[in-house]
Formats: sequence, structure tokens, C-alpha cells
Amino acid sequence: MRFIIDKARDAYTNMALDEAMLKLRVEGIIDDTLRVYQWAPSAVSIGYFQRIRDVVNITECLKNGIDIVRRQTGGGAVLHMYNGEITYSFVTLPGTVVPRSIKESFRVICQAIVKSLRIIGADAEFKPVNDVIIGGRKVSGNAQTRKYGGFLQHGTILTRLDTELMSRVLIVPGEKFRDKSVTTIEERVTSLERELGREVDFMEVVKALKQGFEEVLNVKLKESSFTEEELRTAYQLRHKYLDPSWTYMR
Repeated sequence: MRFIIDKARDAYTNMALDEAMLKLRVEGIIDDTLRVYQWAPSAVSIGYFQRIRDVVNITECLKNGIDIVRRQTGGGAVLHMYNGEITYSFVTLPGTVVPRSIKESFRVICQAIVKSLRIIGADAEFKPVNDVIIGGRKVSGNAQTRKYGGFLQHGTILTRLDTELMSRVLIVPGEKFRDKSVTTIEERVTSLERELGREVDFMEVVKALKQGFEEVLNVKLKESSFTEEELRTAYQLRHKYLDPSWTYMR
């Protein structure tokens, strides 16, 4: 299985690469792949089914230079803070290394995340359907899609938390005032630095993810890089994610 340690990229390229991986895996051009990456600049991604104005403060995003992108997967709005979180994406075919069942496939991949975080000392656990938590607070949110006949799951691992910024760019349901939103976010969400009481760098998490996925999925990950065809396909798909008609479709 391929293991790609990617560089930080913009939101539109990140989503295009994830879709390119999925498409080419189904076509049999690439093998199962785990990719880890970051976002530069910071961005908010929203789930495929979300109405953007219900979940994102567009004005605040523009003011802070934060991109907005719609994912092809479901789930909720996420702030991908530069140097504040690590994202993974995993592509395969349903019913191979992951079960066909949506709930069971979430459980298996999230257990790999749990294993990885425990390796670095975090007391993580899986909370169905698709969260990984520490002390009752979410540290990793995950989403997936079945497209082209393939399986894609991607998710975040929060390494550092900026609740004040989150409260400005994300609309917390049922919260009228921003100071109340900050409190709500702090109660619901956490980070590795907050839980471990120390800085956590990118490569520490990457190494743990490699070990966690290998042990839970019973596979061997081999460090690799994108093929030329993946990069070409991603370049073509990037136009879709840049298109306002995609971002503002709801």
C-alpha cells in the first residue's frame, strides 16, 4: 500500500488530489493509498450536503485570508488551520481492506486513528459514527464517500486549537453570541497539544499514523509519491473545486 507524505497545499488542490486518487484507484492505475497533508493557506472545508451560509461566516473568512472549499464527502464544516492540524486521506475499494458497510468502515479506519494517537501518548477512543475523541472532546472528525465505485475517507487530526478563530469563521448552531461560541467549541473540541501538554510536530503524527494503519489494517505502507497521471487528473479536477457554482451550490 502506498504512503504519501505530502506537502502543504491550497484547499482546491488538496480536494482535487483526493478525488484524483479515488478515481485512479478505481481504474486500477494506482494502488490503495494513504496520504497525509496540511493546508496552506488555512481553509474551511464544508460537507457536500451543507448550505454554506448556514455553517460559514464568509466575510470573516475573506477578512482572514481563509479559503472556502466544498468537499465531495459529507460531514460538517471544518477549519483546517495551517500548522494547526494534519489531514489524512485513504483510498481503496469497498470490501477489501475495509468493510462495505459505511458504519463498519468508519469504525475500522477510525480505529487506525485511535491506535496512532495512543502511540504518541493520547488517550483516544472511537465515538461512532465517525469521530475520535479524547476526554469526551473531538480531536478527529472523519468523512467518506463512495464514488466511481471506490472508497475515500479523509479526516483531520487537530494538533493545535484556536477557538477564537474557529468561533469567527464557523457558525456554531444555536449559539447567538461569539463568546458563547468560543465556550461551546472549547467544550466540544480539543487538540493533541492541549491533551498532551506539549508541542506535537507533523512528522511525529505522520510516523504514528503509518504504524497505526499498518497494525489495524494488517498492511505494509511503502513511502511513495504521486504519479504524473495523478497530478494531471488533479489539475483538471481543481477547476471544479475553484468554481463558485460548486462551492455555493447550496
